[in-house]
Amino acid sequence: MKANRTITREKAMTILYQVFLYKKNKINCNVKDVTDEMLRDIEPEERKKIDTEFLENLINGVIDNIEEIDKYILKYLENWTIERLGLTDQAIIRISVYELIYTDTPDLVCINEAIELAKRYSDEKVAKMINGVLDKIYHEREDNGK
Repeated sequence: MKANRTITREKAMTILYQVFLYKKNKINCNVKDVTDEMLRDIEPEERKKIDTEFLENLINGVIDNIEEIDKYILKYLENWTIERLGLTDQAIIRISVYELIYTDTPDLVCINEAIELAKRYSDEKVAKMINGVLDKIYHEREDNGK
Protein backbone atom coordinates (compact mmCIF):
# COMPACT_ATOMS: atom_id res chain seq x y z
CA MET A 1 0.00 0.00 0.00
CA LYS A 2 1.33 3.44 -0.94
CA ALA A 3 1.87 5.91 1.89
CA ASN A 4 -0.77 8.60 2.00
CA ARG A 5 0.21 12.15 2.95
CA THR A 6 -3.37 13.09 3.91
CA ILE A 7 -3.45 10.25 6.44
CA THR A 8 0.07 11.21 7.52
CA ARG A 9 -1.02 14.79 8.23
CA GLU A 10 -3.93 13.49 10.27
CA LYS A 11 -1.54 11.33 12.29
CA ALA A 12 0.76 14.32 12.79
CA MET A 13 -2.25 16.28 14.04
CA THR A 14 -3.07 13.61 16.64
CA ILE A 15 0.52 13.35 17.86
CA LEU A 16 0.91 17.13 18.10
CA TYR A 17 -2.43 17.31 19.92
CA GLN A 18 -0.98 14.96 22.53
CA VAL A 19 2.26 16.95 22.77
CA PHE A 20 0.30 20.19 23.24
CA LEU A 21 -1.86 18.48 25.88
CA TYR A 22 1.24 17.46 27.82
CA LYS A 23 2.54 21.03 27.64
CA LYS A 24 -0.83 22.57 28.58
CA ASN A 25 -1.11 20.32 31.62
CA LYS A 26 2.51 21.13 32.49
CA ILE A 27 3.45 17.49 32.54
CA ASN A 28 7.19 17.52 33.07
CA CYS A 29 8.62 15.70 30.09
CA ASN A 30 11.00 16.08 27.20
CA VAL A 31 8.92 16.83 24.10
CA LYS A 32 11.35 14.95 21.85
CA ASP A 33 11.14 11.86 24.05
CA VAL A 34 7.34 11.97 24.00
CA THR A 35 7.18 12.34 20.22
CA ASP A 36 9.75 9.60 19.70
CA GLU A 37 7.71 7.28 21.91
CA MET A 38 4.49 8.12 20.05
CA LEU A 39 6.19 7.47 16.73
CA ARG A 40 7.47 4.11 17.96
CA ASP A 41 3.97 3.16 19.15
CA ILE A 42 2.38 3.45 15.70
CA GLU A 43 0.87 0.08 14.85
CA PRO A 44 2.47 -1.83 11.93
CA GLU A 45 -0.77 -1.77 9.90
CA GLU A 46 -1.12 1.97 10.36
CA ARG A 47 2.56 2.45 9.57
CA LYS A 48 1.94 0.98 6.09
CA LYS A 49 -0.55 3.77 5.33
CA ILE A 50 1.62 6.69 6.32
CA ASP A 51 4.86 8.26 5.16
CA THR A 52 6.87 7.95 8.37
CA GLU A 53 9.68 10.21 7.19
CA PHE A 54 7.18 12.93 6.26
CA LEU A 55 5.40 12.39 9.61
CA GLU A 56 8.62 12.85 11.56
CA ASN A 57 9.50 15.93 9.49
CA LEU A 58 6.09 17.49 10.19
CA ILE A 59 6.15 16.82 13.92
CA ASN A 60 9.77 17.80 14.48
CA GLY A 61 9.42 20.77 12.13
CA VAL A 62 6.46 22.16 14.05
CA ILE A 63 8.11 21.58 17.43
CA ASP A 64 11.49 22.99 16.36
CA ASN A 65 9.99 26.07 14.67
CA ILE A 66 6.92 26.71 16.80
CA GLU A 67 7.89 30.26 17.81
CA GLU A 68 8.38 31.36 14.20
CA ILE A 69 5.23 29.52 13.10
CA ASP A 70 3.20 31.20 15.84
CA LYS A 71 4.50 34.64 14.76
CA TYR A 72 3.04 34.03 11.30
CA ILE A 73 -0.24 32.87 12.79
CA LEU A 74 -0.52 35.74 15.28
CA LYS A 75 0.12 38.28 12.54
CA TYR A 76 -3.19 37.35 10.90
CA LEU A 77 -5.40 36.14 13.74
CA GLU A 78 -8.27 38.54 14.25
CA ASN A 79 -10.29 38.32 17.46
CA TRP A 80 -8.53 35.03 18.31
CA THR A 81 -5.46 33.94 20.19
CA ILE A 82 -3.59 30.70 19.68
CA GLU A 83 -4.45 29.73 23.25
CA ARG A 84 -8.15 30.21 22.50
CA LEU A 85 -7.95 27.59 19.78
CA GLY A 86 -8.50 23.98 20.71
CA LEU A 87 -5.41 21.81 20.75
CA THR A 88 -6.53 20.03 17.58
CA ASP A 89 -6.99 23.40 15.85
CA GLN A 90 -3.54 24.48 17.01
CA ALA A 91 -2.05 21.34 15.53
CA ILE A 92 -3.86 21.79 12.20
CA ILE A 93 -2.86 25.42 11.69
CA ARG A 94 0.72 24.91 12.87
CA ILE A 95 1.24 21.92 10.56
CA SER A 96 -0.06 23.85 7.58
CA VAL A 97 1.97 26.97 8.34
CA TYR A 98 5.05 24.79 8.79
CA GLU A 99 4.41 23.19 5.40
CA LEU A 100 3.81 26.57 3.73
CA ILE A 101 7.02 28.07 5.05
CA TYR A 102 9.51 25.25 5.41
CA THR A 103 8.66 22.61 2.82
CA ASP A 104 8.32 22.23 -0.93
CA THR A 105 4.70 21.06 -0.64
CA PRO A 106 2.64 23.17 -3.06
CA ASP A 107 0.98 26.03 -1.15
CA LEU A 108 -2.53 25.19 -2.28
CA VAL A 109 -2.09 21.58 -1.15
CA CYS A 110 -1.04 22.81 2.32
CA ILE A 111 -4.09 25.06 2.54
CA ASN A 112 -6.56 22.51 1.16
CA GLU A 113 -5.29 19.75 3.45
CA ALA A 114 -5.61 22.04 6.49
CA ILE A 115 -9.14 23.05 5.54
CA GLU A 116 -10.19 19.43 5.09
CA LEU A 117 -8.77 18.51 8.51
CA ALA A 118 -10.48 21.53 10.05
CA LYS A 119 -13.81 20.57 8.47
CA ARG A 120 -13.48 17.08 9.98
CA TYR A 121 -12.20 18.02 13.43
CA SER A 122 -13.25 21.62 14.10
CA ASP A 123 -16.36 23.70 13.87
CA GLU A 124 -17.19 25.86 10.88
CA LYS A 125 -16.00 29.13 12.48
CA VAL A 126 -12.59 27.70 13.24
CA ALA A 127 -12.26 26.18 9.76
CA LYS A 128 -13.02 29.59 8.22
CA MET A 129 -10.54 31.30 10.52
CA ILE A 130 -7.82 28.77 9.63
CA ASN A 131 -8.58 29.28 5.93
CA GLY A 132 -8.36 33.06 6.34
CA VAL A 133 -5.02 32.96 8.17
CA LEU A 134 -3.48 30.55 5.68
CA ASP A 135 -4.78 32.57 2.74
CA LYS A 136 -3.18 35.74 4.13
CA ILE A 137 0.15 33.99 4.73
CA TYR A 138 -0.01 32.54 1.21
CA HIS A 139 -0.66 35.97 -0.34
CA GLU A 140 2.04 37.65 1.76
CA ARG A 141 4.55 35.08 0.53
CA GLU A 142 3.36 35.42 -3.06
CA ASP A 143 3.66 39.22 -2.87
CA ASN A 144 7.20 38.85 -1.48
CA GLY A 145 8.19 36.29 -4.11
CA LYS A 146 8.22 33.48 -1.52
